[in-house]
Order: sequence, then structure tokens, then C-alpha cells
Amino acid sequence: MDSEIRTHFENLNGIDNEKQYQSYLILLPATEKKVDWAYEVWDELVAKLKHKDNHLRTITVQLLCNLAISDPENRILRDFDALLAVTRDKRFVTARHSLQALWKIGLAGEKQKALVLAGLKQRFAECAQEKNGTLLRYDIIVGLRQLFDFTNDATIKDLALQLIELEQDRKYRKKYAGAWKDA
Repeated sequence: MDSEIRTHFENLNGIDNEKQYQSYLILLPATEKKVDWAYEVWDELVAKLKHKDNHLRTITVQLLCNLAISDPENRILRDFDALLAVTRDKRFVTARHSLQALWKIGLAGEKQKALVLAGLKQRFAECAQEKNGTLLRYDIIVGLRQLFDFTNDATIKDLALQLIELEQDRKYRKKYAGAWKDA
């Protein structure tokens, strides 16, 4: 890892919110492609999933989801439950942004994709009873669509359509289906 990337990771821990945000804006695209330094920050990021700062929890989930493609040891399989737990965060924006990033783990391989599909299916069922559950359900359906668009895996589409059918409210079922209308 070069010193510039290391500095940006260190900035995530700082009290300067602007510096933290600017580093986040650099690290997010930097982790969207395979990197050889993922394990230099992996355990540090996993530990931050329970940090008191909800912004840092959100950033951490997004970075770990991106780094899944740079994880030949498949650590993401071990740490997935901790990531999924943040999708239940008491801060709704944290839960939602974390949920919106999970689909990227499915790009890392078949085991990872299966884990993501099972996790999103579980969350779809759970969030029906949560405040703003329809927004979370929509995010799940959109995340499945994004994963489908990258993989063209018909099982993802089948799952999404099955989940849409579980929605009792016709208005929301129609909204969810809109994310799949041209697939």
C-alpha cells in the first residue's frame, strides 16, 4: 500500500469530518478494483463495524464490500454476518447505506454470491416489520438488480421476482417490480 492510500485510511479515524469525507471519496473508487493491499486494512475495518461513529460504520461497510473482490482468502465469508448486522443499525441512514453496498460482495465469487443472496433474502423478510421497511425492501430489490446486471445470473432475477411477490401491498409490489421491468 502506498503512503497516500495509508494516509487516507488514517484520515477515516480523524476528528476532521471534511478530511474524513475527502478520504472516503478517494478510497471508495480505489477499492472498486482489485488491490494487493486489502489485508493491510481488513482487520482494522472489521473492527470499525461496531464503532460509535455511524458515519465510520457506513464507510467501513462500503469499503469492505468493495474489497471483497480483493480477498483471495475469502475472509468476507467469515465477516459477512458482521456486515449484515450493520444493515440493522439503529441509525436508519447507516443501515440503508450499508444495505445498498452488500450486493458488491457477490462479485467476488460463487460462495460470496450465494451468501449475499441468502443474506438479502433474510433481510427482505425481516424488514417487513421494521420502520421504513418498504425503503429497505426496495434497496434489496435494487441491489439484486445491480448484481444481476454485472453477472447476468438468472438465479438472482428469480430470487428478486420471488421476493417481489411476497410484498402484500400492491403499490410497493409495483414499485419493486419497476426495478426489474427491462431485465
